[in-house]
Amino acid sequence: MKYFKPLFIAFLVSVVLGIATIAGFYIYLKPQLPSVEVLKDVHLQTPMKIYSHDGKLISQFGVKRRIPLTLDQIPQQLIDAVLATEDSRFYEHPGIDIIGVMRAAVNLIVTGEKGQGASTLTMQLARGFFLTREKAYIRKIKEIFIAWHMEQVLTKDEILALYLNKNELGHRAFGVGAAAQVYYGKNVQDLTLAEMATIAGLHQAPSILNPISHPQRSVARRRIVLLRMLDENYITREQYEQAVSAPVTAKLHGAEIELSAPYIADMAYHEMIDRYGKEEAETRGYSVYLTTPSNMQQYAQQAVVRNIHDYDERHGYRGPLKQLWEAPKVNAIETSKTQDSSFESETTSTEQSFVPDVIDTSYRWNEQQMQAALDDIQTYGPLVPAVVTETAQQSIKVFSQRGQHIEIDWDGLAWARPFINDARQGPDPEIATDIVTEGALIYIRKRDDDPSLWQLSQFPDVSSAFVSLNPKNGAIQALVGGYSFYQSQFNRATQAKRQVGSNIKPFIYSAALDSGYTLASIINDAPINQSDRESGIAWRPKNSDGKYDGPIRMRVGLGKSKNMVSIRLLRGVGLDNIISHLSRFGFNPKELPHDETLAIGSASLTPMEVATGFAIINNGGFAVTPYLIERIEDIDNQIVWQAEPEIACHKCESNSTDEKADNSETDNNSHVKLAPRVLDPQNAFLVTEMMRTGLRANGSWTYKTYWQGTGWRARNLLHREDLAGKTGTTNDAKDTWFSGFSPDLVATSWVGFDNMSRSLGRTSANQYLLNKNPQKYNWIGNAMVGGEDGARAAQPAWIRFMQKALDGVPEKPFFIPDNIITVRVDRTTGKLTQRTDHTSLFEYFKKGTEPTQYVRPDEVYDPYIEDEGQPQSEPEDIF
Repeated sequence: MKYFKPLFIAFLVSVVLGIATIAGFYIYLKPQLPSVEVLKDVHLQTPMKIYSHDGKLISQFGVKRRIPLTLDQIPQQLIDAVLATEDSRFYEHPGIDIIGVMRAAVNLIVTGEKGQGASTLTMQLARGFFLTREKAYIRKIKEIFIAWHMEQVLTKDEILALYLNKNELGHRAFGVGAAAQVYYGKNVQDLTLAEMATIAGLHQAPSILNPISHPQRSVARRRIVLLRMLDENYITREQYEQAVSAPVTAKLHGAEIELSAPYIADMAYHEMIDRYGKEEAETRGYSVYLTTPSNMQQYAQQAVVRNIHDYDERHGYRGPLKQLWEAPKVNAIETSKTQDSSFESETTSTEQSFVPDVIDTSYRWNEQQMQAALDDIQTYGPLVPAVVTETAQQSIKVFSQRGQHIEIDWDGLAWARPFINDARQGPDPEIATDIVTEGALIYIRKRDDDPSLWQLSQFPDVSSAFVSLNPKNGAIQALVGGYSFYQSQFNRATQAKRQVGSNIKPFIYSAALDSGYTLASIINDAPINQSDRESGIAWRPKNSDGKYDGPIRMRVGLGKSKNMVSIRLLRGVGLDNIISHLSRFGFNPKELPHDETLAIGSASLTPMEVATGFAIINNGGFAVTPYLIERIEDIDNQIVWQAEPEIACHKCESNSTDEKADNSETDNNSHVKLAPRVLDPQNAFLVTEMMRTGLRANGSWTYKTYWQGTGWRARNLLHREDLAGKTGTTNDAKDTWFSGFSPDLVATSWVGFDNMSRSLGRTSANQYLLNKNPQKYNWIGNAMVGGEDGARAAQPAWIRFMQKALDGVPEKPFFIPDNIITVRVDRTTGKLTQRTDHTSLFEYFKKGTEPTQYVRPDEVYDPYIEDEGQPQSEPEDIF
């Protein structure tokens, strides 16, 4: 008893001193301790994600990759693996594990080293949020106090959820959700036990234990995690044995991109930066939903890429990237070109050549050497680097960057006649070695007509852009800024101001309609020769085809894209009035040329500006504003911003903008904002009618009144009546355009070189491609012949896009506004007529502008009678 009492007193004194010491430390450190209340509403840094209109992931922006998960979204086995390894008594201690602390103290006394931290899961979380990883006594004391506070403020489940979502786990993955994606390309729910154990083991030291950088260390750590799970009875011996022997399957995975559309992703990213600032936009976990449906974007991208290759390949092959090896020259018999695609040799009694018994192939590179060379070559779009390993008469074999041995037949080679310059190509190839030789480093791509086959290809020199809008509200339906964002981030759809050529003419004709002209007005299509006495320079504009039709109706002038008619309309309306009218379509009057060249397209506009202008014509005169982001959601999937576009709605004009719009025009019953009207609906309709003429064959071949609009291929290939469009070509074909629309979709296509001094040139016939399918390739494809223009270079992308976008969409007539009437007029003079034969047709007019004079008999011109001397009275189609 005499020993017990002193020991008891000593114990009490020690306890009091310990409590006093702890209290002293707490009082001393309290001002330095952060408030853990912030953890109740903590915002983990989570990347911004960009989605298509239908919810497909397009891109992800942010340094830290994190997929926040609730505790019930994380598999129990993964939770068990973390608890067993990091803190098996997590649910039992108050944030500080006394047993662990005592174990660390004993280790320090015995070894003199701070080898064991004794940190609980809560203490680790406290350090991660508020402290550093420095091994110092004062840091450990702070860690203990903060952990204790955390246990008072948060529940155990809340602490565990924060821990599993916050910790860095290597390769910029934060939290177990992101780690599952980065290392295995899976959702966390789909992980195997071995994969869960691997991720659980990363918490100790992700930089040296991750399975990509250090697979052997990762396997050893995984074994420790599985042993701890076995010790804690979380798994059976059988599960342990199976998981511990599992192979390492981890490899670096990117975000699960479902739609690659980097140009629109970049646009959305910069809009978010402008709205929220870089740090908040990239770290608050915003989900950005665009107006662009994934299928429409894919249609546009496929159309642009194929059209670029078609143009580039019909202008010839510029040769391989490099020659990796040359076949040695041997004293062999000369091979001859044969018709049966085989090599044959002949010998004569007077001339014998030495043929070795064993052919030396040591000069050829092996697969490892070829793969090393191919791995250094950048891939773009559909292009795959490859090495030619063998050539036959009309085929080659290649080894691709993907490790495949591929044979390319003559259909995949025959296009590759030599490129001389933009306007000249060399002779058609006859055998494979006319194109490439063994050892050539080339690009290949899958064939457009049969994706199971491959063809020779090359990186295109030419550029392109494409924009599609919903004309009712300006929503961007598709946008392509170039061939490859990874080769050039310059967005030609929104940043490239290029001369628009004849794409300006519908807007010029709109101004003419506002000044009293009609679709039946007669304008003289005759040459213009204007001299400037001061400069001594004469301006002699020409029609693109070099032909002049004399006096023609205004509808025909736009359909045939007559430059002389457009210039004379500008003169009739007045330059200032034209510029003022063009500003209604959103074109900046300060950037428009203040001279007569404006009438034939010297203005420079972006494809987006052009498409927006045509949307106004399409929708009946409403100035809609293009927009890309439909809504923004926060990390909790709550909408924080919703687009409220101004809409085009004819039936809404008579109502207050606060009232509900008609369902047939707005597609919903929500409150809408009416877009400002900038053009009379009658004017917009009449321009649309003239643009419809440009896409079809008009008149009658039999009665000598036949003529084609410059965009006739569109109707021939799309087989629809509800289309309107306009080609555009500048001087020397440096810029080519095609813009057009159906009632609910507007699209603009541009093709040209980034180097504005280069012309798109012309092509001669590749006879092999023409013979293969002359009808198809003369209309659309890589064997078109002649000078490049809007119809040949830019229109094919528009056609291919519309073929997909309108597939299954019923034809729909364009909206006909009030006060539009039709009257029968004479085909030649545009005057009223009582004839009902092929010399007359029906024409649209705004009520009150229709002609009042009838054509005199001596004014009637009948080309059939003039040519054949046979009168006819059979009526033909209107317009």
